[in-house]
Amino acid sequence: MATGLALSGARMIVATDLDGDAREATVRQGVAISEAEVRGLYADRIAWIDVCDWSKRDGRVVSRRQERLGALVLEDRHWDAPPEAVAMAALDGVRTLGLPWSAASRRLRARARLARCEGWPAVEDADLLASAEDWLLPHLAGVKTEADLRRFDLVPALQGRLGWDRLAEMDRLVPGSFETPLGRKIPIDYDGEVPSIDVRLQEMFGVTVHPVTGVERRPVRITLLSPARAPVQVTTDLPRFWATSYADVRKDMRGAYPRHPWPEDPTRAEPTLRAKPRGT
Repeated sequence: MATGLALSGARMIVATDLDGDAREATVRQGVAISEAEVRGLYADRIAWIDVCDWSKRDGRVVSRRQERLGALVLEDRHWDAPPEAVAMAALDGVRTLGLPWSAASRRLRARARLARCEGWPAVEDADLLASAEDWLLPHLAGVKTEADLRRFDLVPALQGRLGWDRLAEMDRLVPGSFETPLGRKIPIDYDGEVPSIDVRLQEMFGVTVHPVTGVERRPVRITLLSPARAPVQVTTDLPRFWATSYADVRKDMRGAYPRHPWPEDPTRAEPTLRAKPRGT
């Protein structure tokens, strides 16, 4: 508003002279107009509109019922938007803030990348966001705020995108865990360049085939741990380790952990997590 223009208290004005761009214009000249006059002049162009959008400012879904003349809001009321409208607005929030990845959903995506064959859906962010209305929207019921999105679990939605047949194929080709000879399931870390696990060395006694994963059957990187769970060796070829470096590791470990078994031939030994009783 130009200095000295006596319109600053008016709710609505008709500007007849503007200076500047559309967003930051200065009113040089204008005349006040009442709401009653606006309604009388433009009654046929005034309409009620339901609005349900993602508000970047508020970080939430905002739903309003507004009486408007074009972009001019004459009346603004709260509106209980239907769930499908709220979900669509929440989807705009996802597009604004990005997909809410967690450790579990990142692991699932990494496995899908390794298992992916011709015809599998893409799982990169750009592809997922481009098709989010198809696979993500049905899962956004009840999501209304940025905090809701941060807590949102992508895993069920990603599983639905892949489908049960592909999930079964992925479990076969790119398992989520490695089962040790003792039956323990150790999660495979797919976040790095090489799939990897950490496991006690003695728990792998008797294993003569190195675990592999992915369509290309890549070897899993195994960090073998001491009884105190300190790394003692990293290998992608367990049979070769048994045949070469194990003898040196055995010498060191027998001195450091005398109550634990360190057989000369680990390929024929029973896996264990136990130590000998004291005094034996």
